[in-house]
Amino acid sequence: MTSEEFYQLPEAKLKALGGDPAQTICFQGEAGAYSHLACLEALPDMVPMACNTFEEAMERVHNGTASRVLLPVENSIYGRVADIHHLLPGSGLYIVGEHFMRVHHMLLGLKQATLDQITTARSHAMALGQCMKSMRELGIKAVQGADTAGSAREISQQADVTQAAIASKLAAAIYDLQILRTEMEDEAHNTTRFLVMSGKPNDADAGGQVMTSFVFQVRNVPAALYKALGGFATNGVNMTKLESYQIDGSFNATQFYADIIGHPEDENVRMALEELNFFSRKLSILGVYPQSELRRMMDL
Repeated sequence: MTSEEFYQLPEAKLKALGGDPAQTICFQGEAGAYSHLACLEALPDMVPMACNTFEEAMERVHNGTASRVLLPVENSIYGRVADIHHLLPGSGLYIVGEHFMRVHHMLLGLKQATLDQITTARSHAMALGQCMKSMRELGIKAVQGADTAGSAREISQQADVTQAAIASKLAAAIYDLQILRTEMEDEAHNTTRFLVMSGKPNDADAGGQVMTSFVFQVRNVPAALYKALGGFATNGVNMTKLESYQIDGSFNATQFYADIIGHPEDENVRMALEELNFFSRKLSILGVYPQSELRRMMDL
């Protein structure tokens, strides 16, 4: 894919491909958001479609407007993305892939602006938090905006050369802004993990480089969580993620989200899941899907 194709406006690309729902992937945010960029990286042959909310993005798969949705689930600096884990179990969708994107924040200003003129930078709170050291070095004040791409759009609509946005290179191309400084992020490892979801499960092959994601609720008995997870240790199953969160507004109702390496049909995984199920009052598989190449390369 050429750089011109990579930064093509989504509405122009959609028109070029005829708006085929089978070739459309939804994301939450405005054109130029990091989720938009992740769509282009993860599934470059598909057409990204911007949605106002995560719920809207998922609903477009249900109503046939799109065949995929890309959701950010965690960041190497800020941890998990709020609300996503609550939405996954009841979404009616399946995880069919994962994508890791190295996040490079850019300081974007008007074409006529210079770096020494910038006094404020607007962006999403998470992006601002990832660039605080750089902004302090430059003497720039943080201004919280709704999101990164929306902040870039707002800056492009103003005539104030002292205001900038922190957003992606894609946002600079879409909103005709210049990049005043690259790699504003304070940490070189700044990476976001995304999940690709579909209305149909992925038929990942057993015995391969596979991830399985699921949620479960343990029974209300002593040491239930310890016993439920013991099967993964005794059967040699690598659990790469385990998170808990409250459900239904109760401090007693805790749900756990987990990622493991392996396929449910693999003998060791099957036995571990059977043991988990015995000590759980609810277990739901969210997806069985191929590992990201980056996960294998970087041992994430």
